[in-house]
Amino acid sequence: MNITIFAGFGHVLAEVAFALVPLLVFFLFFQFFVLKLPMKKLIDIFKGMFLTFWGLAFFLQGVHIGFLPAGEMMGTIMGQMKHLWVLVPIGFVLGFVATFAEPAVRILNHEVEKVSGGYIPQRVMLYTLSIGVALSIALSMLRIIVGIPLWYFIIPGYILALVLIKFSTRTFTAIAFDSGGVATGPMTVTFIVAMSVGIATVMEGRDPLLDGFGMIALVALSPILSVLTLGLLYGRKEKENERAFESES
Repeated sequence: MNITIFAGFGHVLAEVAFALVPLLVFFLFFQFFVLKLPMKKLIDIFKGMFLTFWGLAFFLQGVHIGFLPAGEMMGTIMGQMKHLWVLVPIGFVLGFVATFAEPAVRILNHEVEKVSGGYIPQRVMLYTLSIGVALSIALSMLRIIVGIPLWYFIIPGYILALVLIKFSTRTFTAIAFDSGGVATGPMTVTFIVAMSVGIATVMEGRDPLLDGFGMIALVALSPILSVLTLGLLYGRKEKENERAFESES
């Protein structure tokens, strides 16, 4: 496989510029009429935007020449294995690792810990989301192997989420639905989706469009369920602490 590192890089630069320019325009508007930040702060913000531009550009270029081809090639090889059940634990491990390395997940966990005053630690949230996504990708691999329709997972999953919302606090409900969007970040989408499409492509009787896709729907659902479950555990712990405090009083 011949790879040219900067093939199509100009197109990627144009896409990133097209995405960031509106944000820059909005910021400048508020800077002139509302914020009026000092020059030192303004220079720091422009430095951050400059780094963001090149960071996004290099990341997207790496996705095009590295993550997508690698994921698809791995999926093609694993889809031809004799023992396909091995895909389930492999999917679990890859889902855990991908979520553990997801930048957006770490930012969300940091904000949750900061706003909650340390009541919900970053590490607890990180492991909760990682395990949830890992289970969803393992189920996705099972769905591809067996040929189970996607709605067999989606409909019961959201019904369960609605039931859990009734017993969870508003704080964990809000965090849960944000977690669903954050978990479907670039690490998961670029690598694992390409791998699942590669698996469905080489497996006999599987349609890449029907069986290869749909994983992101499960990945978006699983953090909601895992965080709501964490909320129930926290609620139970709070009740136990209240009972212990009352008994001591």
